[in-house]
Amino acid sequence: MVTNMLQFAANLSMLYQEFNFLDRFKAAADDGFTAVEYLFPYDFKAQDIAQRLHSHGLAQVLFNAPPGDWAAGERGLACLPDREDEFRQSIDRALEYAAALHCPRIHVMAGLQPQGHSRAELMALYTRRMAWAAERASKQGVDVLMEPINTRDIPGFFLNRQDEAHAVVAAVGAPNLKVQMDLYHCQIVEGDVAMKIRQYLPTGNVGHIQIAGVPARNEPDTGELNYPYLFQVLQELGYSGWIGCEYRPLKGAVPDGTRSGLQWFKNLL
Repeated sequence: MVTNMLQFAANLSMLYQEFNFLDRFKAAADDGFTAVEYLFPYDFKAQDIAQRLHSHGLAQVLFNAPPGDWAAGERGLACLPDREDEFRQSIDRALEYAAALHCPRIHVMAGLQPQGHSRAELMALYTRRMAWAAERASKQGVDVLMEPINTRDIPGFFLNRQDEAHAVVAAVGAPNLKVQMDLYHCQIVEGDVAMKIRQYLPTGNVGHIQIAGVPARNEPDTGELNYPYLFQVLQELGYSGWIGCEYRPLKGAVPDGTRSGLQWFKNLL
């Protein structure tokens, strides 16, 4: 039985690239979104983003902690040895923005697996780091999320599977440490997505869900995943969190490129 209406957040790093970043908030609200997420806010003042959120009646539901040197190819710090101070500073920086934007969760990217270290050694380090981040974030009521990411999009990424992430949640035991379940990544790495949802959602340890079509990461009504069915599964299980729309519009950054591909969303509205 359907128990709730699903809630969708526009990912402003991928959607609405036909607009400057700060103009994407209005575009998302105009199309019926009531919440947003994105990768990183740090190129902008928190008060400027907060003003856009307030002006357009949007909730900020997720963003990432600083990932290290993104331009140089780094994709997170949490599994990197000898980066302890930088990792802790990245969490504090994210929490500053979370407070200003009233954002209840941050995603902490695991990073690329470095050479010369065993996976067991790195997993122990990663688990300790996530425990520290969760404890730090708990002081202001923020959830810390871990996202398994496929190694086709990010070769060498440390965390790839749902069971790995849930094992870290169990090892840490912090109620505010949760898994960010991106169904696009899950399908590429593991498949059997509906059963993965049925396995993990009832644990209460899934803090956020993201979607995109597979294999090309376009609109969710393209590709091999049957999202109408998966949405039904989420409703049957009573999922009340947000679903981030983290996909690349097929028409890219041409005028109305995002809007022209939103029929799937408007059908749900």
